[in-house]
Amino acid sequence: MSNLLILYGTTDGHTAKIAATLATTLREGGATVTVRNATQPDQVPPLRSFDGVVVAASIHVGSYQRAVTRWVRTHAQELNGIPSAFLSVCLGILEQRPAAQETVRATATRFLRRVGWEPRETKTIAGALPYTRYNWFKKRIMKRIAARAGNHTDTTRDYEYTNWEDLRAFAAAFADQAARRASGRALSGRLP
Repeated sequence: MSNLLILYGTTDGHTAKIAATLATTLREGGATVTVRNATQPDQVPPLRSFDGVVVAASIHVGSYQRAVTRWVRTHAQELNGIPSAFLSVCLGILEQRPAAQETVRATATRFLRRVGWEPRETKTIAGALPYTRYNWFKKRIMKRIAARAGNHTDTTRDYEYTNWEDLRAFAAAFADQAARRASGRALSGRLP
């Protein structure tokens, strides 16, 4: 059985929901899972106790949450030594224009280069438009962005675009990687 960490950053709450769904899927597969918000780094156990780490963060105004950036930069060397994955949450992935897709990829690549982390997998997944949680100004901006991308613009309700089945498939594949590491650690005589 593997021991996994999910560290996330969230602005409007949807990435926290993604982290919780990921944790549930991994637990159903037999893993022990610790979920932590990057804004509370003192509550994250030492990485040496984990067989794998997933970091999830959402793009807002071209960058990820500062707490995630700080935490990953601090732990990049350790992350590079274990199975790790980065989930980039972004509505831009829904846009069909090649320029929009390239911007999403470039944002993740720039982040990883800047913090010195080389995860074994980087996956971009769509987030949500929680219009009802936005203030007046943000609601107007997000509505304009959504209209350009062909997404929903009715600001009286919220919209989720996350492909939950795709997220669960990602979780299963990552659990397999971590389980192989856990088996290797057990065979070498080290405690997990």
